[in-house]
This record gives sequence, structure tokens and C-alpha cells, in this order.
Amino acid sequence: MDFALSEDQLELKHSAHAWLADRFPLDRDWDSTDDRWSELKELGWLDVAEAGLGFVEEALLLEETGYVLYPGPLLAHVASVAVGGDDSATVDPTRPLWQVEEETPRFRAACAAEALGVAQRALDLGVEHAKTRVQFGKPIGTYQAVSHPLAQTYTDVELARSLVYWAAWCVAEEDDRAEVAAASAKVFATEAAVAACERSIQAHGGIGFTWEHPLHRFYKRALWLEGFGQRPAALRLQVAEALLA
Repeated sequence: MDFALSEDQLELKHSAHAWLADRFPLDRDWDSTDDRWSELKELGWLDVAEAGLGFVEEALLLEETGYVLYPGPLLAHVASVAVGGDDSATVDPTRPLWQVEEETPRFRAACAAEALGVAQRALDLGVEHAKTRVQFGKPIGTYQAVSHPLAQTYTDVELARSLVYWAAWCVAEEDDRAEVAAASAKVFATEAAVAACERSIQAHGGIGFTWEHPLHRFYKRALWLEGFGQRPAALRLQVAEALLA
């Protein structure tokens, strides 16, 4: 069975990437609450079924929104099970305290898709810095202490991508493996996002720990996603029980 993305899916992903990058650049006003919700509606992102698309396409959109740290509630909209909380502050200032009515495979796969985008952006930022930052006459990426953690992040991101796309397909097709696929994807993708941010911050050195650099914002989103719903340990137990059964 071929799980590669179709040409239409790749086109959707690329167009979403370009649209979001133009409206949510890294040098934007991070305090702005403009989430372009009306524009998302015009693009058809809020009801992909009207365009004959399914959950795989929604997962691709969530991946791209994670990449730019989109501040709006698209995740809650796609997951269909999250309800507004009491506006209490969380580790991610763009995400209030949300409550989950039911942790469906769709919910978990949606969280995993957004986490995948966060992980990819953290990796890209780390690699870019490793290529351009020079110490002792050489780019710091030539030193194993920098390159090896980033290489590990790359392998984590690619495995997370496989799990996320598998989970999205299972949810879209109502496959019997959707439960275990979504749990596996959420565990691995959210933890990979957290680790990717931590390694990227380390690769950046002192600037990575400053408020001026956006990495801490991606780190907070990754932590929020990891803690949204059941924790990884509980999900691992569910996956183990499903496999052993």
C-alpha cells in the first residue's frame, strides 16, 4: 500500500505553507491576536469536506499551522472535541486552558499533526543557525556537539511524520487501527517536538535562551501539546495493551 502524499495533497501543503509564512513570519508582532480566521474560512480550511477533502488534508494543514505557530483555534476546530476553558493562563500564552470532552483518535492525531510542524520548525531553525554561526573559523555545525543532536532531531521528525500520516489515514478511513495509531502518533510527535526545541535552543547557545528569539515560543507550544489530554506515559500504556492483546 502506498502511503505517499498525492500531488493534490502536496500542492495543498505547499500552498498552505506559503500562505501561512506570508501572514505569520518569525518577525511578526507576537502579541497580536489577529488569527486571520475569516480568511481561513474563505480558503475552505474550516470545512474541507465541502471541497471533497478529508482528515489527511486537515492534518497537513495543522502541520503547517504548527510550523508557523498559528495563534488561532484551528486545532480545536479540527479535533471537534475540545471546548473552551476559563481563560486561565497556560505555558503557551496563545492557548488558554482548554478542556477535552473525549480523547478520540481524531483529537490525538490532530494534536500530533500540529506537534510535527513545531518539531520541523525547531529543526529548521537549529540547522540554519548551525550553518551560519561561525566559531573558531568554522560553522558550528561542523562540531559533533552541535551536529549530532540535530541529526537525532531529523530522525525523530521523520519518524513522527510517518506516524502522524499513518494516524491521519487511519482516522480518515475509519480503520480499526486508528486508536493505536493516533495514540502512538501523539506520544511520539509531541515528545519529538519538545526534544527538537530543547536541542535547537542548545544549538543556538545564549541567544536561544532569550525572549527576543522565537524558539521559546515554539518550546511552549510543544510543552502545551504534550500535556494536552492524557500524558505520554498513559498513552504508551494503552498502545502496549493494544499490541499485547
